[in-house]
Amino acid sequence: YRPLQYLSSFFGDDPRVPNPLHSSRISLFCTLLLILVGLISLFSIVNKLNAPYLCKKDGITLICPHVKESPSLWENPLSSTTSWKPCAERRDGVIEELPPENETNGYIFIHAEGGLNQQRIAICNAVAVAKIMNATLILPVLKQDQIWKDQTKFEDIFDVDHFIDYLKYDVRIVRDIPEWFTDKTELFSSIRRTVKNIPKYAPAQFYIDNVLPRIKEKKIMALKPFVDRLGYDNVPAEINKLRCRVNYHALKFLPDIEQMADLLASRMRNRTVSSNPYMALHLRFEKGMVGLSFCDFVGTREEKAKMAEYRQKEWPRRYKNGSHLWQLALQKRKEGRCPLEPGEVAVILRAMGYPKETQIYVASGQVYGGQNRMAPLRNMFPNLVTKEELATKEELDGFRKHVTSLAALDFLVCLKSDVFVMTHGGNFAKLIIGARRYMGHRLKSIKPDKGLMSKSFGDPYMGWATFVEDVVVTHQTRTGLPEETFPNYDLWENPLTPCMCKA
Repeated sequence: YRPLQYLSSFFGDDPRVPNPLHSSRISLFCTLLLILVGLISLFSIVNKLNAPYLCKKDGITLICPHVKESPSLWENPLSSTTSWKPCAERRDGVIEELPPENETNGYIFIHAEGGLNQQRIAICNAVAVAKIMNATLILPVLKQDQIWKDQTKFEDIFDVDHFIDYLKYDVRIVRDIPEWFTDKTELFSSIRRTVKNIPKYAPAQFYIDNVLPRIKEKKIMALKPFVDRLGYDNVPAEINKLRCRVNYHALKFLPDIEQMADLLASRMRNRTVSSNPYMALHLRFEKGMVGLSFCDFVGTREEKAKMAEYRQKEWPRRYKNGSHLWQLALQKRKEGRCPLEPGEVAVILRAMGYPKETQIYVASGQVYGGQNRMAPLRNMFPNLVTKEELATKEELDGFRKHVTSLAALDFLVCLKSDVFVMTHGGNFAKLIIGARRYMGHRLKSIKPDKGLMSKSFGDPYMGWATFVEDVVVTHQTRTGLPEETFPNYDLWENPLTPCMCKA
């Protein structure tokens, strides 16, 4: 009864009886109600403005709040990187017994297919397979890439003399097919001379049981295809260590490539008055990668229609009629299997604490969507350059005749950077991260958690402070620190064992 009596007295007992306080009390109540509604609305607006998508949006420019730089922004903590050291190098004074040349089990020959980094992995595997079978390796041929029409030879990109000499106690390597073999033109096309039934990630025993007898019989055999034809945890530890020896010590780029990469890295650090660290960003957002991912990206209706056309032409069996692709795209994004867009990369880097002044070297092909797609990243980090912007046309002209040479420059500048950031998978990123780990884990190699990021980017009400905390906490262990190996692990990304030893 009392609450009712109170409300009755507040509003007036009887509306028919004039009450001088009636109007003022109603006005006061309405005012308080409006203030409460206003506060709730203001909180909602502020929360929205602080969301990752809307840090502060001015046209296509994203301006995110300042994040305090952490002490370990540019390198991993020393305490976390001193427990392991590289140990796959050649041991001086240790000479393994190689059979005389006239007693070799035979010769093997491979075509290293794909881009530079896939070719690199194939070369490492070829040396390992030759060791497993106690065979002689004919210097691998870099197969002409059908997309880039590149005709680079092994000697156009790698130091052949160093390669053969460094591995002379492990495997015998010859520059060419022996003169006594007269069917050179048929070697890779003859069915009698080609082993084609090697499964992916085959164990060492497969080569001993199935390939070695044919090599002993025919003396020279081509292995085709040779992409990922040797496993990781089903071969002896010494064979894995040999693969690391090839990758990190025997395969050296030619001196002119090394010198140009050193010059580019030096220019990155000295673009301003004082010397600065720099970040290398491997931005995988080319048209082919976007198409192959079958993910959905923000864009105009016209862009989406053209991409659908492109996918239908390039991958007709996967495209089918396109009706299932939307659900597939959603699933892939949830699982973190979609390439990060340039704008998404920008927001993640800002959340990690990298300031606007950060010097960024971009290793990338032609970005899908061009300058419009790159604008959010370039506006948030204006000190962003490619090798074409860092060097003169004349300086790069000598490398343009071999597309692989240009890829090698990107590889080395990324390898030498203070921080390396990948945006999607691939052999380039795997080899860079693995090499930086092998060098001692001190150099940061950031591998974004794309699954977590997709959830955060999809939440329009997540506050900026919460987003920053999620990014920082999640990526504390995704910066190239030592990680124990596990069954079926990737040797190229994580060479911890058996290629590294306890310090």
